Amino acid sequence: MIITKQMPNEQLLPFVIEQLEAVEGKTVTLPLRGRSMRPFLEDGRDKALLIAAKQVAVGDAVLAEISPRHYVLHRVIGIDHDKVTLRGDGNLSNEYCRLADVKATALGFYRKGRTTLDSTNGLKWRTYSWLWMRLFPLRRYLLFALHPHIPARFKPHKQQQ
Repeated sequence: MIITKQMPNEQLLPFVIEQLEAVEGKTVTLPLRGRSMRPFLEDGRDKALLIAAKQVAVGDAVLAEISPRHYVLHRVIGIDHDKVTLRGDGNLSNEYCRLADVKATALGFYRKGRTTLDSTNGLKWRTYSWLWMRLFPLRRYLLFALHPHIPARFKPHKQQQ
């Protein structure tokens, strides 16, 4: 029997980080929550394979603490000395932290219920990352086309019979 328990990220993620830092090379598979890494990673569907962060580079998908007990899994889009600029693939705005606040790096993702890892070192992920990061000015239109957020009041109503 499998027992599943959900808890807020501010409780779960400090425990996950503690486990990653306790044993070198240890990995944790974490179900993804939120919509910030859309369109390729989906809330409740996909999972990330994380390892404690050592070296951080532009383009890496990382778990970072952007304010006390507020964590995000976003892509690193810039590093300036100790300052890290992050942006979720589904976001249009940036978030910031220090290098020390980057707690884990994604080794890959289990997407669409698959048991095979899409490695962040693989050609598929690297190609997607290169392209998606360069499409930033057009992202708002692409994201809207892929996942329209039309308020219910503007959607046509079905006629009741």
